[in-house]
Amino acid sequence: MTQVDFYILPDTTLEARLDFACRLAETIAGKGYRLHLHAENEAMASDLDERLWTFRPEAYLPHALLGSEMAESVAVTIGWEHPPEPNPEAPMALLNLDPGIPEWFSRFERVAEIINQHQQVLVVKRECWQTYKQRGYPVKAHQLRG
Repeated sequence: MTQVDFYILPDTTLEARLDFACRLAETIAGKGYRLHLHAENEAMASDLDERLWTFRPEAYLPHALLGSEMAESVAVTIGWEHPPEPNPEAPMALLNLDPGIPEWFSRFERVAEIINQHQQVLVVKRECWQTYKQRGYPVKAHQLRG
């Protein structure tokens, strides 16, 4: 069954949420997962693509936008519409930055959700938390400090 982890940030900005997503992506990929970052829209996906190149000067996290030529050859993909193709070579994780829960989330071994203190994010992610719990998925909160 898919394990769901909620990371709760003390910050209120979208930038802080996306910056943390980059650090979390590096950690998840470093644990051997094939990771898919599910963005809210194309603009957010492009922003994530750029941030993954620049979030830490010494970091290098090979990644590609889903549908690009490189998407099949890297462990980290970014998309906003469709899930990546299943890959039996490594466990798969989803970092969901969309307000809702993708209907295909259960094909992943792990799901990470990031909450910050922006009222709109709090409202939609509380609903996500309740949906996962109602469906019987194991959910864990990680309270982060500033």
